[in-house]
Amino acid sequence: MGDLITMDDLSNEEIIQILDDANILLPVARGEIYLPLLEGKVLGNLFFENSTRTRMSFETAMKRLGGEVLNLSSIGSSVAKGETLYDTMQMVDGYSDIAVIRHPNQGAAQYSADAVDIPILNAGDGAGNHPTQTMLDLFTIRESHGSLEGLNVMMVGDLRYGRTTHSLSHALVRFGAKLTLVSPKSLKMPSEIVSDLKNHGGEINETEDMASSIDSADVIYMTRIQKERFPDEEEYTKVAGIYKLNANDIEGAKSDMIVMHPLPRVNELHASVDSTKHAKYFQQAFNGVPTRMALLCRGLGVKVPRKVK
Repeated sequence: MGDLITMDDLSNEEIIQILDDANILLPVARGEIYLPLLEGKVLGNLFFENSTRTRMSFETAMKRLGGEVLNLSSIGSSVAKGETLYDTMQMVDGYSDIAVIRHPNQGAAQYSADAVDIPILNAGDGAGNHPTQTMLDLFTIRESHGSLEGLNVMMVGDLRYGRTTHSLSHALVRFGAKLTLVSPKSLKMPSEIVSDLKNHGGEINETEDMASSIDSADVIYMTRIQKERFPDEEEYTKVAGIYKLNANDIEGAKSDMIVMHPLPRVNELHASVDSTKHAKYFQQAFNGVPTRMALLCRGLGVKVPRKVK
C-alpha cells in the first residue's frame, strides 16, 4: 500500500528514490514533455482546510501525468450537511484510485487510510504532519546544495503548531542536519518532538534569537505565525510579527544559503528578500509539482522511467 501519512512511512533510501524520480519528471512538470503515466487513474483531492499550493500542485501533477482529478472541499459538499469523515471516505474509495487529504484534525489522515483500500497521502492534518511538503522541501534543499547531508538548518517562527517544521525536522535529522529552532517560548517545538529528534542523534539548538544564527546557516526556513491554530486571539496578538526577515538581515550570509518558506507569507518575510540570490520559496512552491508526481506514481505502484523524452 502506498500510503504516506508521516515521514516514518519512508526509509532514507525511499526518500532519495522519490527525489530522483521527481528530478527526472521536472520537464514533465514544466509542461515541456507529456508523459501519461497515470492515464485512466483518478485522484480524489479532499481539502477540509484552505489550500492554494498543495491542492493546485497535486491537481497539476495528476493532470500532467494524464490522470483525472475530483476536487472536494467541506464547502459545497455533504460535509456541510454533517456527513462523517468515515462516510465521505467510503464514497471517495469508490470514485477514485488514490486520495489526498488535508484536514484540521490531527490524526485524520491515518483514520482515513485505515477506513479505505485506496492509497492516502497526507496533505496536512491539523498541527500534526505534512509529509508531501517535506518531500518538496527536501527536493528544494538538495537541488540547491547537491546533498541533504550535514546541513545547518534554521527553522523560524511557529514551531509549536507548524506541521511543516514537524515533518521536515524529523527528515533532516535522519540525514545528519544540525537544527537551530528559533521561536518565542510560547511557540517552541513540542518537547516530545525535540526529545525524539535528539534520540535520533540530532544536534538541536533552541533559541529566541534569529539574528545570531543567520551567518552560519545553509538553509533558513521561515514560517508564518498561524492565527487559525491559536485557541486564543490575545495569545496570537502577543507573538504576531515577532520575526521579520529582510534583505539587510542576510547580507553576511553564506553565498549558497537559501531562504525557504512553505507560504503563504504574511509579514515575516519581506519582499526585499525576493530579489536576492538566496530566495527559493517560489521555486520551492513549483517543486511541489514534480515531487507530488513522484509520490502519486509511488502510491499507485507506477514506475518512473529512468529517462523521459
